[in-house]
Amino acid sequence: MISVLILTRNEEQDLPTCLASVAFSDDVHVLDSESTDATRAIAEAAGAKVTVRRFDGYASQRNAGLALPFAHPWVLVLDADERVTAELASEIFAALPSALPTVDAFRIRRRDFLWGTWLKHAQLTPLYLRLFRVGRVRYVRDINEIAEVDGEIRDLSAPLDHFPFSKGIAQWIDKHNRYSTSEAELLAAGMATSDASLKTAFTAKDLHERRRAQKAIFYKLPGRPVIKWCYMMFVRGAVLDGSAGVMYATLQSIYEYFIEVKRREMLRRREGQGL
Repeated sequence: MISVLILTRNEEQDLPTCLASVAFSDDVHVLDSESTDATRAIAEAAGAKVTVRRFDGYASQRNAGLALPFAHPWVLVLDADERVTAELASEIFAALPSALPTVDAFRIRRRDFLWGTWLKHAQLTPLYLRLFRVGRVRYVRDINEIAEVDGEIRDLSAPLDHFPFSKGIAQWIDKHNRYSTSEAELLAAGMATSDASLKTAFTAKDLHERRRAQKAIFYKLPGRPVIKWCYMMFVRGAVLDGSAGVMYATLQSIYEYFIEVKRREMLRRREGQGL
């Protein structure tokens, strides 16, 4: 009934538990970005079908994965640091047989964890498009890629657990340092603010369309790192998640600061100014 796609690169630490959480599927695919560790061997030993593809962008990699020959009409897309809970598996198997032909995707409610603490309040985006009817979705935008779906989208309520700090704080910072460079490039080119529409941000029916417009508006605000920290701490309520929430809000504001200083550096270089 359901296939699984897991995207990997050097995921020997997290992949075994991820694979164990999708043991309900008889069609598990791993799209690997040329790992140099035991990732592929672990996947093959677990019975997964492994495809190796050179990484050339987050959206293009996911689109390549969605083009694989799945055995079932629905595919669940995961990262290796995510775990399908038993409750989510049960809900998926209950929802798919009754899904109308017009329904082409389901949003899943993800729970992010930091050092064993669920970032219930600090987490910025709880809903993610991860379950698709094969052939009815495509990814756009290279960083923080967005799934565009042809048909109707429904929500599931059971959680998908996510462990973004499983490899340590340094790995998270290293990854977001790379992300911030790409975000800064989009900002410097004026592309990241092209969707800044107040009407879309507050009235669009599609959640991801609203969020795209809201993010574009946010990018135009002065003092974004401080605004983001205050928003996460006192509006979202990250402080209620204890020290983990405070740490996460601070890391996110630092990430925003990286984007801004890199954007300014790029503009100075473009204008021939010194560093």
